[in-house]
Amino acid sequence: MTDLISSSLEAGVLTLTLGNGIAHPLSLPMIRALHGALDAPEARVIVIHGPGHIFCAGHDLKEIARHRAAPDRGAAFLTELFDACAALMIAIARSPVPVLAQVEGIATAAGLQLVAACDLAFAADSARFCLPGVRNGGFCTTPAVAVARAIGRKAVNDLLLSGEDRDAAWALRVGLVTEVHPPADLPGRVTAFARTLAGRNPAPIREGRACLSAHMELPLEQAYALAGPVMVRHFLDEGRL
Repeated sequence: MTDLISSSLEAGVLTLTLGNGIAHPLSLPMIRALHGALDAPEARVIVIHGPGHIFCAGHDLKEIARHRAAPDRGAAFLTELFDACAALMIAIARSPVPVLAQVEGIATAAGLQLVAACDLAFAADSARFCLPGVRNGGFCTTPAVAVARAIGRKAVNDLLLSGEDRDAAWALRVGLVTEVHPPADLPGRVTAFARTLAGRNPAPIREGRACLSAHMELPLEQAYALAGPVMVRHFLDEGRL
């Protein structure tokens, strides 16, 4: 357990609870901690939980700002950050065991990328979802890699081009989340589903998931390799607010 990630394992279900403050931002150390925590051979199901009114606020903009004074205006750090984030999202998508998201509050930018990378997402009816880059003079290019694989083109463009929050009912309708429950009922539902899944025969699940990943239209590595440098340029754009 650290101030970045805490973990608990019960009945084959590994719950990874995001820390790093109330907004749970994906700083580079946070990304690395979460990526490392996924390596749990004893787990049959993984649940990623961002507690409170913010599931995850995306990248740590204060961390990024600290590197803007570098001679390259932070380009090297941004490249390292987005490469590490892409590796995390690929690891979640390619996990040999199912990964579930438990979302109570807002998931925004890379926080929504994290939700979309998971196999299933269970949300409270108070949850909200947002890709706000366009509002800040940028564009949520790398988050869109995961989100576009979870929902249709029109829906992802709605998020990307409006930059506005969408509620849990919208997210359920477009397939971004699997189920929506009152906040008081959400933990129990996630626990029950995860434990039932953890009790299934693990070998076919592992093999079937690997096959599913193999026949997706475009390898995630290629998509993130394409999107990563573009995302770096977004943050270097002088027009960014």
